[in-house]
Amino acid sequence: MDLVMPDWGLVVWTSVTFLFLLILLRAFAWKPIMAAIGERERSIEDALLKAEAAKEEMSRLTNENESLIKQARAERDLILSEARKAKDQIVTDAKEAAHKEGARMIELARVEINNQKAIALADVKNQVATLSLEIAEKILRKQFEDQQQQDELVSQLLKEVKL
Repeated sequence: MDLVMPDWGLVVWTSVTFLFLLILLRAFAWKPIMAAIGERERSIEDALLKAEAAKEEMSRLTNENESLIKQARAERDLILSEARKAKDQIVTDAKEAAHKEGARMIELARVEINNQKAIALADVKNQVATLSLEIAEKILRKQFEDQQQQDELVSQLLKEVKL
């Protein structure tokens, strides 16, 4: 039964040793351990606050980036739209200028053709007139070789002419 019932001296000395050890641990280990635990809690809280702040900052930056991307896309679409309009305007202007220039060149060609035609007709008329005069001269010389024929022609012409 001695094993189950301890001796009073053993209980006292064990209690004294336990109290001494408790005081010793409290003086030298408990405060530093509690201080380390408190410091660790504060550093964890700071880390959590910083992580939350970083998360909020990342969220803000993500929103900001998304708005910048939307803005950039809108600007890009606007620039592309303006470029398409400018291209269409340039093409339209070029077509109009080409049509005007083509019409002007056609008109110049038409005027030149008419001028050349008039010159050619005048030349043909001159040649026809020259040939007609030459033929008439030859005919008249042949007819008027005789004086009597000349007199008859003059009198016939005088009859036809009415004053």
